[in-house]
Amino acid sequence: MLKDLLSRWPLIQQFKTGTDGNGAESMSRHTRELRPKTEGAEVARSICPYCGVGCGQLAFHKDGKLISIEGDPASPISRGRLCPKGADTFELHTHPGRLNKVKYRRPFSRTWEDLDLETAMDMVADRVWETRDRTFQETKEGESLMQTTAIAHLGGATLDNEENYLIKKLFAAGLGMVCISNQARI
Repeated sequence: MLKDLLSRWPLIQQFKTGTDGNGAESMSRHTRELRPKTEGAEVARSICPYCGVGCGQLAFHKDGKLISIEGDPASPISRGRLCPKGADTFELHTHPGRLNKVKYRRPFSRTWEDLDLETAMDMVADRVWETRDRTFQETKEGESLMQTTAIAHLGGATLDNEENYLIKKLFAAGLGMVCISNQARI
């Protein structure tokens, strides 16, 4: 028994095999049985949502559950690398403290309340239309103006040129906004 125990000892294995102690001779049975957390998972290619660079990500999922997000080595943009925000995408999505309800604080209130997304979106849409109707100027000094300066839009840094073009068209032509910008330049 002692001989068997000693023969499994990494130092003895290293002497027997003449290796440097960094290979199989240094592994326990438990270590040899370890498998990657992504083994058997399906993978979906994605783009990091945190800036306009567009780094590639691999989202691993198994049984309907997200298990890992890593850099995509096949991405010509990032070649498998991610910045700290991109590298933390998994934690940002799965952290138990992540808010997943819309928080709303009514005027003059000291407390926040949870709203479902549909209610919150309806409130935003109603306020945008009410503000536009109240502040829209069709003319100024007899000239056609067709604008409101009471509503502004700040686009996200991850939007591409095509999305920004459509937003500009919607908000400028559809609503008459003249205060439109994009976070990417800030």
